[in-house]
Amino acid sequence: AGGVVLGKSAEKLFSLSGLFAVYKPKGPTSAGVLNLLKERLLAEAGVQTDENKRNKVLKIGHGGTLDSAAAGVLVVGIGKGTKLLRTMLAGSKKYTAIGLLGKATDTLDATGKVTEEKPYDQITKRDLENVLQKFTGDIMQVPPLYSALKKDGERLSTLVKRGEAVEAKPARPVRVYSLSLQQFQPPLFTLDVECGGGFYVRSLVSDIGKELSTCATMQELTRTKQGPFTLEEHALYEDKWTIDEIARSLEHCTSLLPGEPSHKKLKREHPGETAVSCE
Repeated sequence: AGGVVLGKSAEKLFSLSGLFAVYKPKGPTSAGVLNLLKERLLAEAGVQTDENKRNKVLKIGHGGTLDSAAAGVLVVGIGKGTKLLRTMLAGSKKYTAIGLLGKATDTLDATGKVTEEKPYDQITKRDLENVLQKFTGDIMQVPPLYSALKKDGERLSTLVKRGEAVEAKPARPVRVYSLSLQQFQPPLFTLDVECGGGFYVRSLVSDIGKELSTCATMQELTRTKQGPFTLEEHALYEDKWTIDEIARSLEHCTSLLPGEPSHKKLKREHPGETAVSCE
């Protein structure tokens, strides 16, 4: 804005550029977490804006939605870093998921209505381990009806909640790099999964249930890694959402990224380009 003198912290905020990771708790949407982060940073910088202008003032986006009920690593791009988010979406991710045998829900997770109940006493740890092999490698997966995937520009989950009939999306190829059983305490089982882009862990849990001739639904999901960012090492918890902590994190994280594009290339692009949307 012409003639407005920015304070030191605002100047520092608007010079931040790159990728970092935050911890998303259970409950809020990924977009909600991003909005809170934006609000915090602008408040610390002493920049007054109403909600609608926040997006224009500060260029920030995330690299892949985590469901409201899920927790874990959310990769965030700031400044020119928003251009690198596309690659994060396609990269590999790691999750720890807790599944519940004997119950199915319409959303495939604990937030939904129970649609089916079946016995599961006959299932052994060995049965479960044997089934996992079928879901490792390049597999076909039908994405869940309740998802952020779009039909005619609207999320499937929005359409389903409105009571519209929604056709299941066709199965699509997804990649599972590794899948292992961490714990088995019937009816609960815990999986570690490393997968590529577009993979739904709740569909995996549901499909495992069917394969075992019972049913299953996901109770809990934590994303432990996205691309090179891990929950343990890189995710900033809410108390660290400050300009200085993020600046420090950006420096630390630049070394994680595959060869940074040269600055010449970034400058050539249109300065007004929009960031990857937060939804």
